[in-house]
Parts: sequence; structure tokens; C-alpha cells
Amino acid sequence: MADATATTGTAALRVRGVSKTFGTLKALDGISFEVEHGEIHALLGGNGSGKSTLIKILAGVHQADPGGILEFDGRPVDAAATSPALARENRLRFVHQDPGLFGELTVADNIAMLGGFPTRGGAVRTRDLHRRVGPLLERFGIDARPGDKLGDLRPADRTMVAIARALERGEGEEPSLLVLDEPTASLPQGEVEVLLASVRRCAEAGQGIIYVSHRIDEVMSISDTVTVLRDGRHIVTRPVSGLTDATLTECIAGRPIDRLFGEREADQIPRTDVLLSVRDLAGGPLKGVDLDVHEGEVLGVAGLLGSGRSELLRMIFGALRPERGEVRLGGRVLPRSRTPAPMIAAGIAYVPEDRTLDAAFGDLTVQTNLSMAQVSRYRRFGRLRAKPEQQDALRSISEFGIQPPRETALFSTLSGGNQQKVVLARWLRREPRVLLLDEPTQGVDVGARADVYEAIRHATGRGMAVVLVSSDFEELVHASDRVLVLQDGVISAELPKERLDRETLTYLTYTGKEAAS
Repeated sequence: MADATATTGTAALRVRGVSKTFGTLKALDGISFEVEHGEIHALLGGNGSGKSTLIKILAGVHQADPGGILEFDGRPVDAAATSPALARENRLRFVHQDPGLFGELTVADNIAMLGGFPTRGGAVRTRDLHRRVGPLLERFGIDARPGDKLGDLRPADRTMVAIARALERGEGEEPSLLVLDEPTASLPQGEVEVLLASVRRCAEAGQGIIYVSHRIDEVMSISDTVTVLRDGRHIVTRPVSGLTDATLTECIAGRPIDRLFGEREADQIPRTDVLLSVRDLAGGPLKGVDLDVHEGEVLGVAGLLGSGRSELLRMIFGALRPERGEVRLGGRVLPRSRTPAPMIAAGIAYVPEDRTLDAAFGDLTVQTNLSMAQVSRYRRFGRLRAKPEQQDALRSISEFGIQPPRETALFSTLSGGNQQKVVLARWLRREPRVLLLDEPTQGVDVGARADVYEAIRHATGRGMAVVLVSSDFEELVHASDRVLVLQDGVISAELPKERLDRETLTYLTYTGKEAAS
């Protein structure tokens, strides 16, 4: 941590007794903590914890209940009287999960969207803009030139352009506090560390940072201090030093990590009957994959990007036609098809990696999204029966703890965790024999993650088999009964439950071979 606090003598931000009520819902209840200059301060919490509400109060989008105080560099502000103008006046800057960048414009143009364009006689002075932006790119270690098209940059550099834009000095004053909301959510794993290194440099230069993320390992590696909110209440603020992943997870979820992934009880073992069998499956990056999944088993699949892990699930589901190979379900060979319809009819369900693009309809209601895989169930004489559909939707909302508990809510208004619950509930209502999951908890907070796996384990207890693809090795270790490692389109290793740990899985995934004994 930089020693900027020694020079200023005050914290970048103090939150004192901030509460917020929406109708009868207490979204925040007397929250207090502070963020120092030069500190990366993680703000964590599950769905409904209140962290998004708090950030909106800081930004002036919401106003707090009377009585709370916000201090910016020692200057007190009534938390009930915040506004966007007041936030900017107090030198707060925000980079949201969708940072509002324009891929077809240049890097310089994107930065000028906030800081303004130099003009003369009504014309933009491009040379002056590039002279202004060049040192900014160098300062933040962005591998680009002002005239480069933003869409041509690597993902981490695009995010850093948004951060540089937020932190560009205005009127000679350095921004006091930077709020980063899920800055790595859409980044490939290889780009995450590049961004984190840049964020660390910002803090070392004296910048106070509030860092919001669902990724525990990321928070532990980059943060100096963590504050955890749960159900609108302050749970803990403490240094990261001496904190373990398990303790932090328990603070966020309110339950131990061994209950987070719905791990199988000792007396619950998968059945010996093979339910799903894949032989010599090839196509795209896959070069001939063999695997068996037993009734009630969760089979994990680990692999780097490009290993063919997502293509494996899509081929089993029928969304991607293989070049060769066969899929058997219950001993019966399933036909190759240009659509997933025969696989769905046979009892195979699939939750893809990108739920918003491939698994849901954002502008339709929760009820409609829940019914998508069972439309014929509600059709009678050419018309849909609204009442049974609504009753089933309300039952699923209750069983899966979907928030808000309204079947008429638009899918796009739900949090990531609740969106995933809707997609999962849609398939589990069909009682599938096999469930294919591709990154099922990506962008999902730890509390919702526990709910997702509780539902999955309940279904595997009835004999459903699961094939789980995840880049989160901790998730694979805790959630799987067995893990296959996929490398360069082939299975390179298999780990039974008793040999599963994150270190071994990491080594095998990156090397494709067993460690020397």
C-alpha cells in the first residue's frame, strides 16, 4: 500500500451509519467503514447484500435515509443529499461492469468522451488530443497508441482504457477514489492478471480504490482490506493478511465452504450404472474423446481455453454436429441431428456458458423464460393456458429462491445469480437424465452459487448425471465426484475424488501430465 495517507492525514472515504430503505425493505442498515488513500479495499457480498445500493449512493444515483454521513477526504456530506454532480465534485470516479466503451472509435476518442475534445473553430484538434492521451496511456501501462481502434486492443487493455478515462486528471486535481465494479467479469482468465497488475500500480501511486468482485481468489491476491455486507448489514471489515479463502467465503455466504458446493454426504455414492457414454467424439478442437458418466455422478471437466471443453458439451447436446463418434444414453445410441431436439426429448439438458446470449430472453418475463423448454405442456387446442403456467412459475420461483419473487419481472432485471437460477430451474423442471453445465457459476455470487449446487445435488440424489465444465478449480474439486482433464482435444488425465485438490488439478491442466513422484 502506498503511504498517501501519511501526506493527506485523512481517509479517501469514510462511510458512517449509512442506511437505505425501499418501501418495507431495509437494503442497508447502518453501514460504516473507511477506505484509505493507496488502498485496494474490496467490497463483497452476495445478491441482496446491499453493495450495489451502497455504490449507487456514493455515485448519487440513490440517496440514503436521513442520518448517514459520507466523508470525502475529511469533507462530510449528508448521505441523504448525494447527487452525481456532488460525487464528481468530491473526485469520485466509477468504472462499471459495462464500462461504456466504443469499439469502433479510437482510444483517444473513447477517453475524450469523458474529458472532452480539444476544439478550435468547431473542429476537433486531433493532434492535440493525441498529445494529451499519449502520456495517459504510458502512465497506465496500456499497450496502445492514441489513434488505435479500441476494438483491436486486448480485453485487459480495453478495460484499462476505461480506468484511465475515469482517472484522467481534471483541473489539476487527482481523483480521490476509484470504484471498480466487477472489472474482470468479462475478461478471459489470461487477461485477468494483466488488469490486476495495472490496478496495483494505480494503488501504489496513491489512488484509493473500492474493488467489487465475486472472485475470491482475485480479491485475496489484490486487496489490502475487505468489507463484507450480507442482507444489508455490515459483517466484517478487516485486512486481507491472515485471512483464508474459506473464512472469507463463510463471511459472504453465511455458511462454511464445505456446504457451498453441495458436496455429497459420505453415505451417498454415485450408482455403478453408466448412464451417459461418449465414444471417439471428434470435431472442431476435439480429436476423439471417450467418457462415461454414472447415474447420480457429477463428472467435472477441466481444461484451458481452446481445449474443446465447451465444444464437448455442445456436441453431446446436439448443438454442434461432430465429425465422428457416438453418444449413448442408457445404452441406446442417440441419433446425430442438426438440432438439439432429439437430445432434449431423450432427457439431456444444457446450461451454456453465456446465459444472456444463448440461454435466455432478456426482454421477456421470468415466467416465459421458465416455460421455454416445456411450451407444449401449456398448449391446449392451439392456445396457451396462462393459469397453469403461472402456477408452475411461482412454484419454481419459491423452490429455487429466485429474487425478486415475481413471475412478471423481466429476466434482464435480475442479478446474475438469479438469472442462472431461472435457467437451471427451467431444465430441472423437466427432470432430465443428464445435465450439461458450462461455467454454471460464472458471474454468480457465493450465496447464489450454494443455492445452485443445492438444487443440482438434490437432482443427482434421484439419479440424474451431471457433466460440469468449469475454469474454477476450487469449484471442480468441491463439486465433482471425479474430474477429467481435457488438453488439445483429448482426455489427458483422470482424477478420482480421493485425489482431487486444486494444486494437482492446476498442474495437470497446464501440463497435461502427472507430477513426478
